[in-house]
Amino acid sequence: MTILDDARPGMDPDIRPQDDLFGHVNGRWLDETEIPDDRSSWGPFVQLADAAEAHVREIIEELAAGDPATMTDDARKIGDLFASFMDTETINARGTRPIRPLLDAVEGLRDVRDLAAFLGEFERVGGHGLFGSYVDTDDRRSDRYLMHLVQGGLGLPDESYYREEKFAEIRDAYVAYLERLFTLAEHPRPEAAARTVLEIDTRLAAGHWERAETRDVQKTYNLMTLADIKQLCPAFDWDAYVTNLGGTEETLAEACVRQPSYLGHLSTVLDEVPIDAWRPWMLSHVLRSSAAYLTDDFVETNFDFYGRTLNGTPELRARWKRGVAFVEGAIGEAVGKEYVARHFPPTSKALMDDLVANLLAAYRQSISQLD
Repeated sequence: MTILDDARPGMDPDIRPQDDLFGHVNGRWLDETEIPDDRSSWGPFVQLADAAEAHVREIIEELAAGDPATMTDDARKIGDLFASFMDTETINARGTRPIRPLLDAVEGLRDVRDLAAFLGEFERVGGHGLFGSYVDTDDRRSDRYLMHLVQGGLGLPDESYYREEKFAEIRDAYVAYLERLFTLAEHPRPEAAARTVLEIDTRLAAGHWERAETRDVQKTYNLMTLADIKQLCPAFDWDAYVTNLGGTEETLAEACVRQPSYLGHLSTVLDEVPIDAWRPWMLSHVLRSSAAYLTDDFVETNFDFYGRTLNGTPELRARWKRGVAFVEGAIGEAVGKEYVARHFPPTSKALMDDLVANLLAAYRQSISQLD
């Protein structure tokens, strides 16, 4: 039995390989295979992920049902986190109370400085705001880490969704989605708030780089000091942001700004948009980042737009699957240790070490012979 034998049922002999090799190899599989309702795509890699997910489920459910007194700290955290996600009765009883401090903080924003300070706090709990920030290796000095700043602030996939006519229906659906979110959060003027969010999003999107530009590794490598960043975007209170992020003077002492012109554009938008408009915009970010973990109506509203409308996924994934993904995303290292202990014995590790060593030897031979 060979790989070719495994692939043969999915091949289309009516398509000549010299005309369309991909169609010859995959044509029948593409015609006959159905994408599961809770997936937007399907194939071997997704199938492997599903198989691993089933293994992880067994581990997590076992830990959730176990005796905390006999567990390690990591095992207890895994079990507790999954159990809390699966406890829909408690979640529905609490409503929006878990995010009430954030909602109150947004309502109390007095000016742009308050907005910057709130964004620092919000990012600490996994939120997102006017731009993205993350720590990663310096692309040109691999012996150090840097803070990276990237364009952000949008609720739709990229800037083209705000300017191209072909996305007009998506924009209408986005506003309807936001209105529903605001209604669930008992906002006094949900329709007006939703329109305000779209207006600010559109203004921010006007300063975004197109997708092709964001993939240019040369153009997106821009080392800047904090003084440079403040000069580029003076309307944003960077000191308040860093302080509430939990950082120090070293956090942005030097950073990689991926799209510098966006920060300049952002400064103009901050100067021109009043705080009364920023409040509903910021509230939408709080609600969107929390919706998947709140009551069923929030979950369904969020999935209906981002799952069905944007990704074409007909069906919300089973709650246990979302719970497994949630735990893996939150404390993946701990889950990984448990998984390796059960599904990756020392013999498998030795085989992988051999494989990697052989790859390195092959690359070394190939590279050493290059002119």
